[in-house]
Amino acid sequence: MDRDSNEPLNATPAPHRADIAIVGGGAAGLATAIFCARLDSTQSIVILDGARKLGAKILVSGGGRCNVTNRRVSVKDFFGGNPNVIKRVLSALPVAKTIAFFESIGVTMYEEEGNGKLFPETNKAATVLDALVGEARRLNINMACSHRVTNINADGHGFAITTDAGSVTARKLVLATGGQSLPKTGSDGFGFELARALGHTLVTRTPALDPLILAGDFHRQLSGISHPATISIKTAGAKPLRAQGELLWTHFGMSGPVALDASRHWHRAQVEGIDAQTSISFLPAYEQAKLETWFLDFAHEHPKVQLVTAMARLLPNRIAHAILDVIGLDSAIQMAQLPKGVRRKVVSALLDWPIEVVGGRGYKFAEATAGGVSLADVDPSTLQSRKCPNLYFVGEILDVDGRIGGFNFQWAWSSACVAGTALAK
Repeated sequence: MDRDSNEPLNATPAPHRADIAIVGGGAAGLATAIFCARLDSTQSIVILDGARKLGAKILVSGGGRCNVTNRRVSVKDFFGGNPNVIKRVLSALPVAKTIAFFESIGVTMYEEEGNGKLFPETNKAATVLDALVGEARRLNINMACSHRVTNINADGHGFAITTDAGSVTARKLVLATGGQSLPKTGSDGFGFELARALGHTLVTRTPALDPLILAGDFHRQLSGISHPATISIKTAGAKPLRAQGELLWTHFGMSGPVALDASRHWHRAQVEGIDAQTSISFLPAYEQAKLETWFLDFAHEHPKVQLVTAMARLLPNRIAHAILDVIGLDSAIQMAQLPKGVRRKVVSALLDWPIEVVGGRGYKFAEATAGGVSLADVDPSTLQSRKCPNLYFVGEILDVDGRIGGFNFQWAWSSACVAGTALAK
């Protein structure tokens, strides 16, 4: 299916009545409709979306390639609410079944070497969106774009849904509105207000997968450099939270997968009023004893080599110079002349470099939202609300967020499977 085939959606009017109304036509909303309609073709389904076209967030994800899922997914890749609930939802549609689902709609995938990320073989996010829209159309699912929901009333028998293009009544309702990240794609957080108005508890939201802003000037001289790193978030009385992966230095601070993963923990500490100390290991493959041994062995084999040259064997040269400049060591000192105390000072700097995070770039740049509708408010076997009968929640609106690498999409597909199956029953 080509991109132009999505055009007729712009003019599709919503019906006045439907058995099931799904608010939000992103990944979770489209998948919920498909899973339900595949199991039960007798119920009428309408997707209501405020955008002119569906799936804007799918199209920009993964640098326009759409990281559909990951080869290895476990509950440890997710944060937020009750891990037992998260595990149960993920088990309803594990990775193998996710791959099979996409193959059934014509999307084959390949695995990116080294990180388990799965992308469509075309390397185009449009392939994923077009396949989902095409399957929804095949199943006679009504997709009403330019229908922004402004209010929902529940009377115990169904829902009266007000949109800026008219009203719809439905027996069952799904909120698949996403979070607040990348609001230009339509995820502006209004779904949370709809959930609150229908009686639900909201866990405080923060950006997640958010580039971090640093104090000082250390990062500015390194802008554009990337390297493996571990970022540690330390709070009093708690085990340090660590993220590992590629770090990209920028003019404002840090980005890259490891910074995005760490951002969630920093933001949550701020919300909870906890002082968080952040540090970087420039050499995640090394512990202190191993790195000290490396320096001793190197000095024995290359006694006249300068310290900065030795360090450049382990990490980018500009970073080696920057570190020595900050800690006040002569980069030209020869390895044979390196005193024990100085060597340990260098090792400590390389493995536990303190940084001061002063903020994130916010929802306009964040790839996910932490917080949302409490998992305590939903039945884990159906994702139906415990507060409002016949109301379901899927995707990012729930208090679940995953680390970078396709995990948030996997949550969308798995939660859609749970709710879609329950709706069909």
